[in-house]
Amino acid sequence: MGGVPQALQEGLIAAVQEAGEAILAIYETDFSVTAKADQSPVTEADLAAHAVIVEHLRTLSPDIPILSEESAPPPFSTRRGWPRHWLVDPLDGTREFVGRNGDFTVNIALIEAGRPVFGIVGAPTKRETFVGDVASGTAYKVSAAGRRAIRTRPFARDTLTVVASRSHGGARQARFLDALAQSAGRVEQRAVGSSLKFCILAEGEADFYPRLGPTSEWDIAAAEAVLIAAGGAVWDLDGAPLRYNAEESLLNPNFFAVGDRGFAWDEFRHALVNSA
Repeated sequence: MGGVPQALQEGLIAAVQEAGEAILAIYETDFSVTAKADQSPVTEADLAAHAVIVEHLRTLSPDIPILSEESAPPPFSTRRGWPRHWLVDPLDGTREFVGRNGDFTVNIALIEAGRPVFGIVGAPTKRETFVGDVASGTAYKVSAAGRRAIRTRPFARDTLTVVASRSHGGARQARFLDALAQSAGRVEQRAVGSSLKFCILAEGEADFYPRLGPTSEWDIAAAEAVLIAAGGAVWDLDGAPLRYNAEESLLNPNFFAVGDRGFAWDEFRHALVNSA
């Protein structure tokens, strides 16, 4: 079965929860927002969470390199030699944070051989933490109610529940959802921010998440691991698994995530390709 040892999982849960508390302490203040070189927003909370997580990871696994959104990435000539690394987004959904709608997350993934093998996603405002261990096929949620296993649901086709970005999407996504409604019968859409979209699939509360637009590897790796461990899958528009740390660029291709990986999603994939 393999997988990440439980003691390490507990240490990572503590890291994510502490980072979440650091974020919430700033969330409740009149914080400032600046723009990075790519014009994406960054706040004191992103940097505070980054510092907390890096400190924990260096203690828990000093031999594993760390790649975080809030630090300069090493050149690919260095990264390509990593057999494994931590991939961190200290605050995914900064726009949601700035907009104070609560849909932001803390993300830590372990990448091995180009794939996420373990992921942990914290939702600070909800006091929830999602954990996925791909090798053992176990996924669970930690909350005030305790710890419980989570699992994706079979897709019945009578109603397709789609989760989509609250802050991104645009005309291409709108065209796809329109085409989907014409071919798939009843379609329900939920607008959700950050990597929480994957977690909703992992809990069996939705079926499909199409992403037509830019994301970076740290945005989705942890949540992809949670979803896969819970029974779902993530593919690019050619139907292939995503690859991490495979080239200089850290941008992902367009992709779609599903809860029921056993369902024949080709019809939906083709509609997605045509709308892209």
